[in-house]
Amino acid sequence: YLEINRALWSAFDRGEVEEDSLTVERFRRLGERLGRSADPAAMNRRYLDHLGECSVLLPGAEELCRTLWEAGCRLALATNGVARVQHARLAGSPLASYLERLFISGEMGTRKPEPAFFRAALSAMGAEDKSRCVMVGDGLGSDVKGALRAGLDVIWFAPGGGTAPAELKPTYTARSLEEIGHIVCPNTSEYIERRS
Repeated sequence: YLEINRALWSAFDRGEVEEDSLTVERFRRLGERLGRSADPAAMNRRYLDHLGECSVLLPGAEELCRTLWEAGCRLALATNGVARVQHARLAGSPLASYLERLFISGEMGTRKPEPAFFRAALSAMGAEDKSRCVMVGDGLGSDVKGALRAGLDVIWFAPGGGTAPAELKPTYTARSLEEIGHIVCPNTSEYIERRS
């Protein structure tokens, strides 16, 4: 499933498939690969219902958001994820109190990595000075590529390592959430270390 899902979301990022067909197609392909017949649309509905119920954070994510928020950073979430899942997840997440806005491609009429997605998000946040903004993301094809195309600095979150291709060179690479905190708000470094 993960292999199929990743491939389809990569195709989505490239504009080769739409979200509505992607979410059903992944279960059609999974059933085909497993040699099972089931209604892929029904499987997808059930999957999305359950997916929205889980909001598992990376260790340290809440602390990072709290620290940046307390330091005066304005935080928003930008995702190509399915809108009903993202709203449900955020509603049940401790991060909700730190996030000012939620930008979901399906609600914006554009997706990452399109520059229009980032321009719309910046406009909605009233962020006129791009030099004071940074995109943090783990997707080279959506987050890094999109931010660079929109003229934004970008922190590629790559905890598993790896090297970005030359044409997608992020402004920064962070291997941990703590590194993101040090990059975004260096003057909070002592504060972050004290609270860790």
